[in-house]
Amino acid sequence: MPQRSDTDLPLEIHAQAEAGTTAPPRARFARRYLLVLLVPALMFAGAVIGMYFQPPLLRAFYGLTGLQPGGGSDTPIALPPNVELPPRMAETMLPSDVVGLARLMPEGDVSVVAAPYGAGDARIAEILVAVGQTVEKGAELARLDNALALEGAVLTAEANLAVREATLMQTRAAVQASRDEAQATLDQATATAAEAASGQQRTEELFLRGVATQETLDAARTAAQSARLAVTRAEATLARFAGVALDEQPDIVVATRNVEASRADLARARLDLQRAVVVAPISGAILDINATPGQRPPADGIMQMGATGRMMAEVEIWQDRIARVAVGQPVELVSSALGRTLQGQVAAIGLTVGRQGLISDDAAENKDARVIRVLVALDPDSSAIAARFTNLEAIARIDTQAAP
Repeated sequence: MPQRSDTDLPLEIHAQAEAGTTAPPRARFARRYLLVLLVPALMFAGAVIGMYFQPPLLRAFYGLTGLQPGGGSDTPIALPPNVELPPRMAETMLPSDVVGLARLMPEGDVSVVAAPYGAGDARIAEILVAVGQTVEKGAELARLDNALALEGAVLTAEANLAVREATLMQTRAAVQASRDEAQATLDQATATAAEAASGQQRTEELFLRGVATQETLDAARTAAQSARLAVTRAEATLARFAGVALDEQPDIVVATRNVEASRADLARARLDLQRAVVVAPISGAILDINATPGQRPPADGIMQMGATGRMMAEVEIWQDRIARVAVGQPVELVSSALGRTLQGQVAAIGLTVGRQGLISDDAAENKDARVIRVLVALDPDSSAIAARFTNLEAIARIDTQAAP
């Protein structure tokens, strides 16, 4: 039988032959496949380590390109996208540190000084303070042009009160005189009744002796009866005053109530007069003045003031890092405007999670981040420096490894 070439073999046998001859290269293929999978894994691990530690070359790359770690993600895994660490802070940054944007503010935050309640259409007549001036709580800061009308209302109320007080004095004197007159009338009636009774007795004795007539006796008896009735009438008149204290007499009570009503009107007029004066709600420094004389008080307040004697900082910490923050931990704040660092300690940690409020103008930043606000109390030296920079944005670094 003639011998067939390889090309004449059936396709199945040819495939089996090729499979048999390629068995050893399969191991090499598996190793190559494993290497292909390992390279991306190593690249991913390198990226994670680089993003976490940010070595100098990586920071230089971001500096040249203008990119920020995590700037294109809603949940970045590196620093907050709008936080660009200063070189000094970046060099000393530890993995355990927590960084966030901060805002310098007075203790208790900035107080907005608004127009008094009920000022209506009043305009500002005079500004009594200047920016940077320190005032005490309740001090006058400005006056409005409704002062003259309100002062006139006070004068009218004072005049009405004076009239009502005079009426009360007049009524009290009249009641006292009426009571004294009733007492005198009773005394006179009592004396007349006693004299009439004596006359009646004498007439009856004379009548028994036959000296006085029946007509004389009847007249004496009538006079005695009239005198007794006059005593009864005088006693009833005096009873209206004798049973009640002088200040409880009806006429005096009405006059007293009128005086009290006038005093209430005067108190209300004096309260209304406060609508013409703008006073300081707290003790502190005037930070800014938003209006000038002749203007209506602005809706956002006439001026702003704050207790700059004790400065603080409000720091926004991302919600996934707040667990590492505790009260008493040291805080370092840096801003290019200051030229130096500020020191402080965590004073309070917020209880609610809200949207990020301290953001820059970078459109790529995450403006819907969820943050918790942390209050930082500045040291005395740092507070004195920060007193001139209310609302200044800074970068805060919290040392979470330090003991509170």
